[in-house]
Amino acid sequence: MSNEYRIAILLPTRGRTEALDRSLIGLLELADDLDSIQLLLGLDTDDAVGIEHFQNELQPKLDDMGVDYTAMTFEPIGYGRLNEYINKLAENSSADWLFFWNDDAIMETQGWDQRITEHTGEFKLLAVHTHNDHPYSIFPIVPRAWLDVIGHLSLHSMTDAWLSQIAYCIDVWERIEIDVVHDRADLTGNNKDDTYKNRELLEGNPNNPRDFHHPRMTQYRMEECDHLSKYLKEQGNNSDWWERVKNSKQDPWEKLKVNDINGQMRQFQLKAQ
Repeated sequence: MSNEYRIAILLPTRGRTEALDRSLIGLLELADDLDSIQLLLGLDTDDAVGIEHFQNELQPKLDDMGVDYTAMTFEPIGYGRLNEYINKLAENSSADWLFFWNDDAIMETQGWDQRITEHTGEFKLLAVHTHNDHPYSIFPIVPRAWLDVIGHLSLHSMTDAWLSQIAYCIDVWERIEIDVVHDRADLTGNNKDDTYKNRELLEGNPNNPRDFHHPRMTQYRMEECDHLSKYLKEQGNNSDWWERVKNSKQDPWEKLKVNDINGQMRQFQLKAQ
């Protein structure tokens, strides 16, 4: 089945106005082909500020730009279930690539959309350059087939970590030449608002069933690696890396460690010692 667009931007947002405009309009202005882009916004039903701003300020700007957009409303479920917003937005997309975007992200690369579509037909998790080149894909870009095979994109709010770990395990992670500033409070000092302060972080307590490192969560990721590896093999791609990982003949984090040029993933470094 062919998709209507080349890239779908998936953007849940809450309570932000100026930052959202700067992020989104800047992103769209630096695209080379707006006609190939689909925008999907997620807004909470109780976010009166955000909804009013969208209707009165942002929507007219998007209309003037001629971009295709859909604004979906959600019963508020919070940052701890961010993946559910992303999954639902993705389900309503029709594009070759799904691009997770944030309202505190600032695109710096003209023609970023062309840099992505150069890889159309490849099954890769694409990563941009951002905050010290973290070895995860902080703003993940995945082919629509990822969603079609698994039925969702992430089962955890840490969507970047979820997808990146799977991508390393099946050897489909790739950095591309797109530069993005992550204008987050702990990185730049900006956007230290209630949206940031009220984030529910589910990492660091593996006894919590909702924690990223709970054994069941880890098992879910391994099962998804199996499904995606099978798909790759069916498409004529090599799946030997994952087979070696499963047979304990390959360190799944070998390339992650190489990409961790600024030592941001200490837990993997410790495992390697």
